[in-house]
Parts: sequence; structure tokens; C-alpha cells
Amino acid sequence: MPSKVTDYVRTAIDRSQGRSVVMSVGGIAASEHPLASQAGAAILAQGGSAVDAAIAINAAMGVVAPMMNGVGGDLFAIVYDAASGELHGINASGGAPLALTLDRLRAEGVTSMPQSGIHSVTIPGAVAGWSTLSDRFGRLPLADVLAPAIQIADRGFPVPEIIAAEWQAGEPLLRGNAEATRVYLPGGNVPAVGQIFKTPDLATTYRALAADGRDAFYRGDIARRIVKCSDMHRGTLAADDLAAYDAEWVTPLSTTYRGWTVYELPPNGQGIAVLMMLNLLEHSPIGSYGHNSTQALHALIEAKKLAYADMARWVCDPSFHGVPIEPLLSKVYAAQRAREIDPARAHPGVAPGVLPTKGGDTTYLSVVDRDGNMVSLIQSIFAKFGSGLVPEGAGFVLHSRGGLFTMDPGHPNALAPRKRPLHTIIPGFMTKGSLKAAFGIMGGWNQSQAHAQFVSNVVDHGMNIQAALEAARMTKLTFSGCDVTMESRVPESVRRELAAKGHEIDLQGPFSSLVGGGQSVMRDYASGVNYGASDPRKDGAAIPEPFLA
Repeated sequence: MPSKVTDYVRTAIDRSQGRSVVMSVGGIAASEHPLASQAGAAILAQGGSAVDAAIAINAAMGVVAPMMNGVGGDLFAIVYDAASGELHGINASGGAPLALTLDRLRAEGVTSMPQSGIHSVTIPGAVAGWSTLSDRFGRLPLADVLAPAIQIADRGFPVPEIIAAEWQAGEPLLRGNAEATRVYLPGGNVPAVGQIFKTPDLATTYRALAADGRDAFYRGDIARRIVKCSDMHRGTLAADDLAAYDAEWVTPLSTTYRGWTVYELPPNGQGIAVLMMLNLLEHSPIGSYGHNSTQALHALIEAKKLAYADMARWVCDPSFHGVPIEPLLSKVYAAQRAREIDPARAHPGVAPGVLPTKGGDTTYLSVVDRDGNMVSLIQSIFAKFGSGLVPEGAGFVLHSRGGLFTMDPGHPNALAPRKRPLHTIIPGFMTKGSLKAAFGIMGGWNQSQAHAQFVSNVVDHGMNIQAALEAARMTKLTFSGCDVTMESRVPESVRRELAAKGHEIDLQGPFSSLVGGGQSVMRDYASGVNYGASDPRKDGAAIPEPFLA
């Protein structure tokens, strides 16, 4: 990360990034859609906190990117409270219905966890997350916070390029449910780029939340619609499942990496794999190798394999099974594991437990307000359009997070009633001296390895947060073998040398959605300046708070 103004001038004269970092003494909102970022910036201008703005953005994203996120899904967030100097985590992921068991699925002839349909639906946690965050850190009424999203839903918005492509990919699933077809295929077709799309049912749902808060969703009319949807599809989700649910405050995990402290949330999310990767990378001189050099990428890929193998073996709902967090994050353990990396060859045999490789439809957003409060928030309905089921008249899709359970009864992540599955979605946070940054890069199993690359870009290669997001990335979406996906901006000579080491490269375009898209905000508490960045792999923007007279 450039540490002085002169560093920014030097990198601006001859740089590899396509966008400049957004800078402001006011707040900044970064998301994957300009209207959502604008909604957050407007809430900041009204005196709202970073949490208020984050909820406003998330609600707007549920309108403009319904295949990625919405109130039918789960949420995780890290909040930095500037007044106390404390970092807080929230886990708003829901468990399986009480009546959904392995025996029930087997009796229906199911042999592997469904990836769509009613048996993939766990209790949606996002609204409980909003409520819990707002109660503690909000300044504005929820009605004010949801007002921009309600307006977008009522008036409609022109569908942008990347979201239109994602919508198209979800068409077959939508056609399997009459209500999903009615809501998301207007006139029987996927909305075209630039077509105005309205979702009045979702506006009605948001108005109910604005009036009655979380009770509208978990005990009121919305809950009744969700249960009716479950009953129509012979599911097990019941009123008691919804009424009993609440989000949970958690303490973020951390590790140190070359003078920085990096934070992730504890299991049931995959964030611990980021910290394990960084512990492994400390044993490689990544900075001296050069960015995206053969040696640096080889180290990243092999560290990913080791960290993900341990993550897949151990991460689950810790209220059901103990997760050995301290041993997994031990620097001594990392030193032992790092010795398994062969600098000359790709390792094909780091095998985890068998888990689905599907999924990755998520939204990430980050906010910093004028007082220095920060939010790193990620929210998802899992795979494109989640379960594919829309409760009648509700205007949102129920997620499919249950698809990440396993049906192996001996595995810690085996399906059980009210148990939360292993989660892919993770918010990130990092600090050093007067600098604090909230960051996240979405995309299923891509996320931990993308987080590690972002951190390495900042720490090892001195990039600012915009350059760190834009830089070419690799990702390995499988858990064994030597396959690795890579953007074409990685030099051809490097790709040849990696292939000679045994890596099987799946080459993608220069800015591929397969390596995820991210956002970041940063604050220098010494100067009071805020910074924002938005990944060009998405349709979004980092937008500063407007100064109102």
C-alpha cells in the first residue's frame, strides 16, 4: 500500500490499474452496483452510520441483483466501532429446519445434498442480521434506511451488463417455479441489458420490514408466505423454525502477516482458510518474487491446497462439533505444513472431504463513514437464484445454503436439524498502524484464496486498494488435482513455467467473473482521509458521501 502522497503520484504516472482510488473526508460506500452505492452514500449524507448505509446498500442490491442476494439468504459482517476501537463480528446464517434430517432425505431417495429446491433451503438469516446490526450501531430508523431500495423496486432500474448475463444463466432454474417465472421473467423472458425491471412485491416486503422490523419476516405475513411455499413443495421449513431464529455476535479471528493484522470471522464460514494461507505464505518471500511471477503464483496455489484441505476437514457449525481453531492458526503448525510445498512441482494429492463445488452468487459491500466507523459485509443466496423458489407475493428467492451440508453422517459438516452448514461467504478486515481496511471478494470457494491474494497485493507488493482489487488473479475452485483457473493478464511466460511444474491452467479472459469481484474501503486515522475501491469485474462503484447544504 503506498504510504505517502508521493507514492500515489509515482504509481499514477505509470500504473497498471484502470481506476483511481476514490478519496474523501466524508464517508464512502462501495458495492457492485452504482445505484446501491448511491443509496449508501445518500444514507451517510443524512447522518446515518456505516451500518445504516450498509443495510441500505444490501437492500438495494436485493433489488438490482436478485440472483446474487436478498432477504431470502444469509449474511456475515465485521464492524469497526471507531468510538471504542473495537471490532465486532456478526453471523447471520441460519440452520436447517428442525424436521430436515438425513433419514428424511434418504427416505425420499436423496443420496447427495440437493443444490436447489426446498430441501436446499435453510432458515434465512439476513433480516435478523440487519435488525441486530441496526439495534446496536444504527442511527436512523429502518424505514429511512430501506427507503432508497423501496424507491428502486417501485420505479425500476435498467438492468446492467454483468447482472444481465448472470440473469440469463439462471433462466432454466427460474422456469421450474411459476412464481419465480412471474417475478423474474417479465413477459416470459430474461430482462435484456438496459431493460427497466420493477419488483413491486419486493417493495411491499421492504415496507413490511420498515413498519414491523424483523418480526414481519420471522413471525408475520412474510413468515407465513415462506412456510406456505415450503408446504407447497413438500418441505420441512416451519413457523417455529423462523420464530426461533436469531443472528449471533461473534469474535473475529486474526493472524499477523508481515506487520499487518488480518481478521476473518470464525466457523461456520471458510474465513479461517484465509488466515491459514497467510500463515503458510509467510514462509515464502512473495514480495521479492515479483507480483504474479511463477514462484509467487506457485506458492499461492500450493498454500491454497493445504489450507483448503484443513478447512474442508474441520470447518462446520461449532455449536455442534468442536473446531480446532487454535491449532489450525498456529504459526508452528503453518511452518510444518509449509514444508510440504515443493517449489518445483504442483502437488495433486492434497485431498479434502468430498464437498460440492457449486455456488458463488453473492454480493459484497464495504462502507466507511465520516466518523471512521467501518463495515465489511457479505450476503448471499448461494447459487444463482438460490433454491429457485419464490414465496408467493414476497418478491425474493429463498437461498440454497443447505446444499453445502454433506450426507456423510461421520463428517462434522453433516446435515442435522437447526445446524448451520459450512459457508463460503466471508467479510475481511486488515489493520496496520493508522490504516484500517474493510475488504471482500465474492465467488464461492474462490473467496479465501482471493482474500489472501488481495492481502498479499497490499502487503507484499505495495499496491493501493484499487490496484489490489484489479490485479490479475488465479483461483482453484476444486479441492484436489492440479487444475487452476487464471486470467489471461498473467504473462504467457509465467503460465508456461507453471505448466512445466505440473499446473493444469484453465485460461480465462482478462477480467473473469470466475476469480470473483470485490470492494474495499480504507481509512487513514492519522489524516482522517477515507479511500474506496471497486472491482471492474462487477458493474459497481465506490461513491463518496455527498456534502449537503
